[in-house]
Amino acid sequence: MKPLDFKVNGFLFSGISAGIKKDGKRDLGLIYSEVPARVAGLFTTNAVKAAPVRIDMERIKGGFCRALIVNSGNANACTGRQGLRDAQRMSYHVAKGLGIDEKRVLVSSTGVIGTPMPMEKVEEGIPNLIERLSRDGWMETVEAIMTTDTFPKVEVSTCRIKDKPVKLCGMVKGAGMMRPNMATMLSFLVTDAGIKTSLLQGMLKEAAETSFNRITIDGETSTNDTVLILANGKAGHSLLDRMDRDGKIFQSMLSKVCEGLAKAVVKDGEGATKFIEIFVKGARDHEDAKKAAYAIAHSPLVKTAFFGQDANWGRILCALGHSGARINPDRIDLFFDKVPIVKRGMGTGPLLEERASQVIKKKAFKVIVELHQGKSQFSVYTTDLSIDYVKINASYRT
Repeated sequence: MKPLDFKVNGFLFSGISAGIKKDGKRDLGLIYSEVPARVAGLFTTNAVKAAPVRIDMERIKGGFCRALIVNSGNANACTGRQGLRDAQRMSYHVAKGLGIDEKRVLVSSTGVIGTPMPMEKVEEGIPNLIERLSRDGWMETVEAIMTTDTFPKVEVSTCRIKDKPVKLCGMVKGAGMMRPNMATMLSFLVTDAGIKTSLLQGMLKEAAETSFNRITIDGETSTNDTVLILANGKAGHSLLDRMDRDGKIFQSMLSKVCEGLAKAVVKDGEGATKFIEIFVKGARDHEDAKKAAYAIAHSPLVKTAFFGQDANWGRILCALGHSGARINPDRIDLFFDKVPIVKRGMGTGPLLEERASQVIKKKAFKVIVELHQGKSQFSVYTTDLSIDYVKINASYRT
């Protein structure tokens, strides 16, 4: 199988170990565009926002970005004014080293909350980070953003816009604190397409609605959740400024890449042993379908039953009952893949329950809920909840 090529026109990447992480793994990464890149972003909806998020939310209003510095091992969240000063110092040293405007440097962090940034280590590492920038440094940056992730999560795709080849590469980190509120983790995408900033923002939001906003692992929302896309126009086509045929081509590619990244996050969920799609249909409206799907996906009782490979359909009906969605319990049908385990609100008997039990022994399966209330539907990707999830999060800071 041919290895994936993450080279994108006009972008350089690097990643190093600056000593932020105790294990000595890469923990400082840099993405640099040789020309000003248009930028769009989505950020956490948590009221407690990390210092880098607060800075980036202001800076992307300028519409352009030249560099993004990111660290793992320390979230720089709940660190007060000093945290803001530290995030600004990170961008200052990158801008100085690259000879660019500091306002066009974005900052992102992930890791332990409430611990001051080890700025001496960061500042000592930045010159090396800049020196190592190369077209081939993509995977170094990917490694530098990982925390409890067990594997790197990347996607690459190409298309043609106005007869010019265009490339899009995406990376994501995240394995816990996953809930679909605008963004759900750290994800960075780069493309050589040229796209007007307002259109790019709309494209990213649409892509997130069917990807990053359709996943949940533990129902938590991080202080640092960030998704950024940089488009530097080096592909050479005329600027996309509306959702015409070419705009739709890029939108399709972006949505597909984001979906791949989102699914990878779920598959790498902390302690996860199952990849599960919850699909609710027959709801009165979109909001009801969404409420019902998330009630099931967030339920610790449902998730632990899946981990135990117990086809305990009663827990799913209980979750539906308190979801806030308008339901008629006597009309609910429930399937595990294609196996009907509930019909009209009642179990279908031991033989079909045994077949359903075989389904949930698989590493990936689909839960289908038919409400028979209308025509709306919604799906979400989630995981089981395992003993290892508890172990990982019980010892996260130690």
